[in-house]
Amino acid sequence: MWYVSTRGMAPRVDFEGALFSGYAPDGGLYMPEKLPQLDRDTLRQWSVVSYPSLVKELCSLFIGPELIPRDDLNDLIDRAFSRFRHKEVVHLSRLRNGLNVLELWHGVTYAFKDLSLCCAAQFLQYFLEKRKKHITVVVGTSGDTGSAAIESVQGAENVDIIVLLPKGRCTKIQELQMTTVLRENVHVFGVEGNSDELDEPIKAVFADVAFVKEHSLMSLNSINWSRVLVQMAHHFFAYFRCAPTLDLHPLPPVEVVVPSGGAGSLAAGFIAQKMGLPIHLVVAVNSNDIIHRAVQRGDFSLSEAVKPTLASAMDIQVPYNMERIFWLLSGSDSQVTRALMEQFERTRGVSLPKELHSKLSEAVISQSVSDEAITQTMGRCWEENQYLLCPHSAVAVSYHYQQVDRRQPSPPRCCLAPASAAKFPEAVLAAGLTPETPAEILALEHKEARCTPMRKGDDWTQMLRGLIEDLSRQRQGRFRNAPA
Repeated sequence: MWYVSTRGMAPRVDFEGALFSGYAPDGGLYMPEKLPQLDRDTLRQWSVVSYPSLVKELCSLFIGPELIPRDDLNDLIDRAFSRFRHKEVVHLSRLRNGLNVLELWHGVTYAFKDLSLCCAAQFLQYFLEKRKKHITVVVGTSGDTGSAAIESVQGAENVDIIVLLPKGRCTKIQELQMTTVLRENVHVFGVEGNSDELDEPIKAVFADVAFVKEHSLMSLNSINWSRVLVQMAHHFFAYFRCAPTLDLHPLPPVEVVVPSGGAGSLAAGFIAQKMGLPIHLVVAVNSNDIIHRAVQRGDFSLSEAVKPTLASAMDIQVPYNMERIFWLLSGSDSQVTRALMEQFERTRGVSLPKELHSKLSEAVISQSVSDEAITQTMGRCWEENQYLLCPHSAVAVSYHYQQVDRRQPSPPRCCLAPASAAKFPEAVLAAGLTPETPAEILALEHKEARCTPMRKGDDWTQMLRGLIEDLSRQRQGRFRNAPA
């Protein structure tokens, strides 16, 4: 299995190359050169297996056995999911009015990112041990990615992790999940800015190719192929749990509602669809609605500013993974994709070519959900089911309720739930409900926290480079002093 850049100007790489690169050298994102096609028999076999087994099957299609033999791959995935609280790893809650909620949040940090990042970290450490290498991972976060990335590598000898978080723009719990992990290999910056602004110094550092190589830097943000790969399993699992039968011909469809910010899970759904999974995709966003405008009008342009919402982890202006979707829909046309994305990067806005917009609007339904609709949805779900939704899950469920109220006939529907309500007590209170906070989250308040401020007026890029250089010097010092 080879991977090519969506912009077509970089050499192809294997899975290890895609994992360690993040972005391709030409600024594009890695995609499989050829997508495996799944026949009906394969789907029927997969329909009865557990979520971890599904991840193993999917990963084995995209990671060659010459890189990670199948037995090793199975062990790595078992290890990745060993700290999850639910025996099934993910769990489908069947609620009233045909509401199916796929809970993706039973990992250590109570968010769906634990699923892909735990696997990515296992793959990384496997290759690092094999190659006797060390890396420094740099992550920008709007809330959940940072803590999931920290948990996946904390204490690892061959990985340092640097996280930039938007100070005061995450929930208190999200922030504490990052700042209270006092391990030697964990370094956290609290940035006086939003998640798009804190991406700027990260981009600037990664643009210096020689610096990246010298200090063995990599990113684990949602653009990393390994994360999209694992997120494909959500769609397969949702389909198998919600399809009424796999005995019909053609196979019956299931509608999967994806709450989205960076479009990683959405891209995963498009790929699953292209491989033969009969799902219909719905993307639901908050008031930061660039994906919705792209689907509705072909308007792929930035708003003046990120709008803070109750679904704060989706307060993102630039949905990086849309590039993968444009590439897929254009028939893997890297010329079209490159021209489009380079124009977007220059002008901060493009109108999608007519044919591409037409394909996008046929392939996915979209909806933008206000804070008011989020709290109403949380309230209604509690009233009908005594079930607490997080605000991001409510963005998806809002679409479901809208369809139910219109009495629209539709296939079975599954709403992806990316986080536990326990992480968002402020939103639960805003919905007039009572937060239910587990003891381990309450305990965060009493832990020592460590975080370096990046203030307005500071040179954020220089601060980031300085820490990276310090870590390299410390490592070299330890290496020189190590007994022979």
